Order: sequence, then structure tokens, then C-alpha cells
Amino acid sequence: MEIINKYFSLNKEQIFQFASLQQIYGEWNAKINVISRKDIDSLYERHVLHSLAIAKVIRFKENTSILDVGTGGGFPGIPLAILFPECSFLLTDSIGKKINVVNEVITELNLNNVKAIKSRAEEVERTFDFVVSRAVTSLNEMTSWVGNKINTAGFNEIPNGILYLKGGDLTEELKELDIKFNKKFKTNIFDLKEFFSEEFFVTKKLIHIFK
Repeated sequence: MEIINKYFSLNKEQIFQFASLQQIYGEWNAKINVISRKDIDSLYERHVLHSLAIAKVIRFKENTSILDVGTGGGFPGIPLAILFPECSFLLTDSIGKKINVVNEVITELNLNNVKAIKSRAEEVERTFDFVVSRAVTSLNEMTSWVGNKINTAGFNEIPNGILYLKGGDLTEELKELDIKFNKKFKTNIFDLKEFFSEEFFVTKKLIHIFK
């Protein structure tokens, strides 16, 4: 928890919810491998804080709707839902056992602003203000999946779009994105090392894709 308190100011309920994550995920991960075994001891740095990097770029306003694609064990959706209780989140993954775990986490944390369903991104039939995800696929493919699921009218401080957490050299992926969509989408890239001092974040980035 110390690493979360280092970067974010939380109320008592949020502190309790974040503090509960280690035990909840530890118990579930012993049954179903939703988080890499080597990462479970670094849950707060590599999963929770990584997810919350999005909150360093945008503070979602009340009633913002967010779709989490390929949520896995509930990241980045669960940490963001704790931080932004006034927003609504839909978490999706194609693997049913992971969604079952996510729904148990939602229940244990009493998160009333989150719903989790087994679904592929392409099958979701509504639009959202933002789509969030962590390194599920290429920028090109992610945009193909959800580029048409973004609300056109926005009310947050940055344009509605995709907020994608990914690491490494993205030069080629960005070129492919421009070619595929004929530069229809714009991108902003944020280096997470500008927000967090831990070595884990040195190569990590947040890509904002929008029209």
C-alpha cells in the first residue's frame, strides 16, 4: 500500500479497498492463475500502480463511462474504479474463469460502479467515453476493435479515446496505425517514468489514441 499512498491521496474507503487487494488476489491466484506467479508479490507496483498511471494523465469526471478490454484479473479497471467511484466501468475478457474472479473481487470490495462480463471487445454493443487496456495486442488491432465504440462528444479535459498501457519501442506500431487508418487517429504518448520513480516504469508508456 505504501507505493500507492506515495503517489495518490485516498479517502478511508479507498485505503481499505486498495489494502484488501493483496489478500483477495493472493487467495484467488492460489486457485486460478489470473496474475503471473512471479508478479503476485509485486501486485501493487506492477498491476495496481501501473493501472493508476492513467489517473496521472486524466482525472475522469463524474459520469464518465469506461470500457476495460482484456481486463484479465481486473486491470486496469478495478484500481481505476476504486479511484473514480463516480464513474461507470465495464470490464471485459474472453476468458470466463478470469471474469468469474473479477466478479468476486467486485463483490468483496463492494464496488457498485463496475460490471464485468465475458465478451470479446468487438462484441460489445455500446459506446463509451474511454477505452482502457494493458498490452493486450498491437495499437493497430486494438483501434480496429474499439475505434468505433468511442462517444463523439466528450466532457473531460482530454478528448475521448483509447488509453493504452504498453511498453517498449512503439515506432513501428505507430507507423502501422497511421497506415491502417490513413492518419484518422491522433496519438499522445506519455512516459510513465515521468510519473513514477520505480525502475519497473522506465520503459512503460501510456498511449492516448483519439480523433
